Amino acid sequence: MQTPATHPAAAARNAVRRRWTQLLLAAGLASCLGLAQAADWPARPVKIVVPFAAGGTTDLIARLIAAPMSQQLGQSVVIENRPGAGGLLGADAVAKSAPDGYTVLMANISYPLAALVAQRAKRLNFDPSADLRSVSVVANVPLVITSTPSVPARDLREFAALLKQQPSAHYAYGSTGPGSYIHVFGEWFQQQAQATMIHVPFKGAAPLKSEMLAGRIQMGGDQLSSSLSDIRAGSLTALAVTSPQRSPALPDTPTARELGYAGIETEGWNGLLAPSRTTDEVVARINAAVAHALRQPDVRQRLADLGAEPGGSSPGAMGELLDRQFAQFGPMVARLQLD
Repeated sequence: MQTPATHPAAAARNAVRRRWTQLLLAAGLASCLGLAQAADWPARPVKIVVPFAAGGTTDLIARLIAAPMSQQLGQSVVIENRPGAGGLLGADAVAKSAPDGYTVLMANISYPLAALVAQRAKRLNFDPSADLRSVSVVANVPLVITSTPSVPARDLREFAALLKQQPSAHYAYGSTGPGSYIHVFGEWFQQQAQATMIHVPFKGAAPLKSEMLAGRIQMGGDQLSSSLSDIRAGSLTALAVTSPQRSPALPDTPTARELGYAGIETEGWNGLLAPSRTTDEVVARINAAVAHALRQPDVRQRLADLGAEPGGSSPGAMGELLDRQFAQFGPMVARLQLD
């Protein structure tokens, strides 16, 4: 005779209850372990991966905040440059690193664009939405399109006219890599201007600027910080900024929209991303260290000198920014058939 406890249906219910109890205990233990790890974090140096060559805006801003972040965290914050693939080489490495808060990525506006281009070409080895999570926008930096003084054009409209007048001149534009903002801009601009240029990709803004200063690349650009001093010195010409408004650092330089090139406006930024399974507690600690760094007067002054504005956003606000930019540029990348 079966008792209520040994009845098959009752036994099944008891098995389900035991399984749920085990799962709840495991979840509670994981939560406690996560809190314990966050309390002990950081126990060793934190690495910021910069996915571009040294000397560009993203690299400069990462190095600018490293020391005050280190003071706040009580551990060294070190910079590692891993350039390549328009910033995706470094992003891929961080996405696949341990989600312990010891390896984070200093990305910029090129991150969503390069990811979209690589996704279209089926050569992206990680999911940009699922494998990395936002930590904080560190700085907002306008994007500027530049040329060399040897090019007889003072703004983007004149540059377009020049391309039509001299179609056999073989003008070249440089970018900070395939899928970077300047690559997308260059292809979009050629379509708008009904002209053709040669695309030359580099591993960052610093090598691109060197070739422009040498006169071998006729059009380029990046975040304003990379070229502001050269623009002010007259060794580079600012053709346009691509922000919705003019930059206070370059009040006489028109926006692309003012010159008749609407649709490419966007917010330039630099910000930290972490592996997606990094705990909320550790992300909050990194976010607080960024906020501490951005409160320092010398950091704020140096950012102002670079034509940048301090960020210090919440993880959620940065996530919303990325969502907007993926939505903005997805159709453009598809229409331009970039790969």
